[in-house]
Amino acid sequence: MSIPGGLVNILPETSQVSPEDHLVIGGCDLVQLAREYGTPLYLFDEGTLRRRCREFVGEFTSRYANTQVLYASKAYSNPALVKLFQEEGLGLDVVSAGELMIARAAGFPLERAYFHGNNKTPQELELALSHGIGRIVVDSFYELDLLEGIAASQGKTVQILLRLSPGIDPHTHAKTTTGIIDSKFGFPIATGQAEEAVWTAQKLPHLDLVGLHCHLGSPIFEVEPYAQALEVLLEFVYYVETMYAFQLKELSPGGGFAIQYVPEIPPPRVSEYAEVITSNIKNWLGAREAPRLLIEPGRSIVGRAGVALYTVGASKEVPGIRKFVSLDGGMGDNIRPVIYGSRYVAVVANRVSAPEEEKVTLAGKYCESGDLLIENITLPRLRAGDLVAIPASGAYCLSMASNYNASLRPPIVMLKEGKARVIRRRETFEDLMRCDVW
Repeated sequence: MSIPGGLVNILPETSQVSPEDHLVIGGCDLVQLAREYGTPLYLFDEGTLRRRCREFVGEFTSRYANTQVLYASKAYSNPALVKLFQEEGLGLDVVSAGELMIARAAGFPLERAYFHGNNKTPQELELALSHGIGRIVVDSFYELDLLEGIAASQGKTVQILLRLSPGIDPHTHAKTTTGIIDSKFGFPIATGQAEEAVWTAQKLPHLDLVGLHCHLGSPIFEVEPYAQALEVLLEFVYYVETMYAFQLKELSPGGGFAIQYVPEIPPPRVSEYAEVITSNIKNWLGAREAPRLLIEPGRSIVGRAGVALYTVGASKEVPGIRKFVSLDGGMGDNIRPVIYGSRYVAVVANRVSAPEEEKVTLAGKYCESGDLLIENITLPRLRAGDLVAIPASGAYCLSMASNYNASLRPPIVMLKEGKARVIRRRETFEDLMRCDVW
């Protein structure tokens, strides 16, 4: 038995179907995993994770040798994952003190970490500098002044990049579009604020401006926005080189690379993203010394590697309207469908090849009418106790998970060559109340 055709590029790469018609990932039977760990349960396939890391490193460095791949921790960060990324030679993009401390707990070399964010607190910057962060990506004039003062107080010179807004629409969801002028992120180029930021940063004695950064949004299913952004960014570099003797040592067009969630919307290949980014930079270089290229994949590293596993419970038929089938998870572990209208597919993990017989809406268990994971999907006839796997769940589901309705966040298991290891245990009721005081 084989994986259904529409799921081949969505499920983790090691996915198979057992003789018992069960879904198998990383050599592990999901039915057995559900018995052992319960549901809801999140799974990561180590083979897919490592292959995605190597694909990004290989596709970019083969075209532009001086490339550093930085994993965007906000997609999901965990000490076990951070250790894996370190082994694969990646750096890190962190956006909070929490993500920084996860990296530190994993023993990650923080000189390979870049600290992003539009409103870093004084405490976060002090912590980052005291632990030897590699770079600070500065997002505002307030932060320039703040960071200069903190660096001076610690007797350090801090290497920084400026986050710029190139004014390019990447044609993704409005709530995840970040590179337009009307955004809380970055110094807009078109308004002159980016130029002013370069001028200001170069005057501050404890800041060393080494590069420029932009990020357009996520997920981006086209390559053209990267070409457009680089055209704007590199034209700006030429201008500030001439006006302010600025020397570009590092350049980042960000991340935002898409993955496949549904069969009918495939993303560009990693090689296509790599070609458009690197060719635009090489065409611009001329006699310049090649700056280090930084790219920041997050979703495109962990998204496909992750699968959410649920158990079917109650069903409700609304005659002439639809049938709801409720799962034991929902918006508490995956809020993306609620806030972004995100679409997923599903597979019945204990009956993979069963014929599709009815159209249903897979609902969550939370007390919100909007808690719907997948609307109007055609699946085998579901019954209580069936296992439903939702692939492409490795990015943002867990990092945005909550304890809404005082629910317990699910455990996470890493799968490799028939072995499963817990990298995050299931929360307990004691965990839920650990910070409460009465």
